[in-house]
Amino acid sequence: MKPWKKLLNWFDHAGRKLSWRGTRDPYRILVSEIMLQQTQVARVVDFYRAWMKRFPTFTALAKATNSEIIHAWAGLGYNRRGLALRDIARHIATNGIPTTRDEWLTLKGIGPYTADALATFSLHERRWPIDTNLRRVGGRLWLGKPYPQPIDDERIHKKAEIWLPKSGRYFDIPQAAFDLATSICTKTPTCSICPLKNDCLAAPKFLTGKVNAPKQMVKKSFENIRDGKRWPDRIYRGRILSAILKSPSPISLSKIGPLIDSTFSEIDQVWIEAMVNRLVKDGLLKKSNNKLTLP
Repeated sequence: MKPWKKLLNWFDHAGRKLSWRGTRDPYRILVSEIMLQQTQVARVVDFYRAWMKRFPTFTALAKATNSEIIHAWAGLGYNRRGLALRDIARHIATNGIPTTRDEWLTLKGIGPYTADALATFSLHERRWPIDTNLRRVGGRLWLGKPYPQPIDDERIHKKAEIWLPKSGRYFDIPQAAFDLATSICTKTPTCSICPLKNDCLAAPKFLTGKVNAPKQMVKKSFENIRDGKRWPDRIYRGRILSAILKSPSPISLSKIGPLIDSTFSEIDQVWIEAMVNRLVKDGLLKKSNNKLTLP
């Protein structure tokens, strides 16, 4: 049996049933992909359902105000993603839905992975959208690398072009690989129960029990952390936004510090104001006479 057929057979009985699967609607697929950036699937599921009820189409989302987006996105994290998604919807409402992977890639906020995902799941092109999960599966399966890195992506793409069937359910295979990555082909894989154990070039290495997982899989992105503070700035920016969302009236700039940081002191005010100004610049807050509200 072809390896990809083994994977699909496994997927048909073990795959996750997710709301954004089984559709070619580019809107539903795009919403899921943006929400899933840096966020676990389990957290996204309920947010996705609520979002689709409130904004069911590109047209509906294009009409949303910043305040409506912030309220709907609240709790999901990385709030700028919501505004970026709305801005993409506005572009599409005016210019139409892209019909190729390259057209998707021209839109601000759409990177190579998201463009590949849309091409695969909406346009049904033969692609292997490489994120951390599909890099891990593809790098192990075709290159025999227990822990592949971004430098391997080009080779993985080339191997996928050969490996994926030219007809049938080739567009479901990346979804199957996602689920394999999160259940079996994890950082420390369970190769003994993998449907591809006899086809994977890295499986024999893992089955010896002599492969040591690196402590850090990928280089951590830089995050600004103020001296003496426990969390990076993005956590405190999220707290600022949360405080504004929950407040029935505008909050004074001079009062926001103690609300979001139990260790706040007067010397932190410049730091607080810098974070507020960034939120204003990003369109997430409005500042008028040193009073903070949603835009």
